[in-house]
Amino acid sequence: MSFKKIESFLIETLQRNGIETPTPFQKDLLSKIRGGANLYGIAPNESGKTTAMIISIINKLIKASIDDAPRAIVVIENKEEALALEEKFKKLMFPSDLLMAVIYEEQKIDVQRDELYEGVDIVITTPKRLSKLYFLNGINLNKVELFFIDDAELLFKNANHAEITRLSESMKKCQYILLAKELDKRFNQFEDTFMIAPQVVKENS
Repeated sequence: MSFKKIESFLIETLQRNGIETPTPFQKDLLSKIRGGANLYGIAPNESGKTTAMIISIINKLIKASIDDAPRAIVVIENKEEALALEEKFKKLMFPSDLLMAVIYEEQKIDVQRDELYEGVDIVITTPKRLSKLYFLNGINLNKVELFFIDDAELLFKNANHAEITRLSESMKKCQYILLAKELDKRFNQFEDTFMIAPQVVKENS
């Protein structure tokens, strides 16, 4: 079982990083993401959720026309997770010319606004900083195609769910993918706002 419908350079990059074939869970998740559905990707840590997310983002954005506004956003909980995810992206993005910004509270917001103004394809960010940038007109969400929440349990901390729900009003044509260890029943509240008709991809399902 090999990766299908993936750009050849990305397959080569995956192989250089010791990733030859997708797991059954990754294969199902990648297929559903390509299909455009809103999704819950449910599996334990170290199951390949994040790798599948990165593959999906790179593979979709590399085919699309270049635009100054972000086309993919990944929401994480804090600075440490943002920096760790940045390193994972860097390993698989080369040699593409996709641009990425990593945004979190400990940075100066004016510097972040300048970086985004210059143009990026992918933004890794925390909920609070994304919200603040948006309401300061520091980020354009009109072009976002893919919106991932990595470890979606973070939505139930510090009113993060309210931030994302408000922001979703500006991303009408966006596909939402929530990755989590368990299918929390509290996720149901988002199905009246941005998680419209979601599908579930679960490891060993």
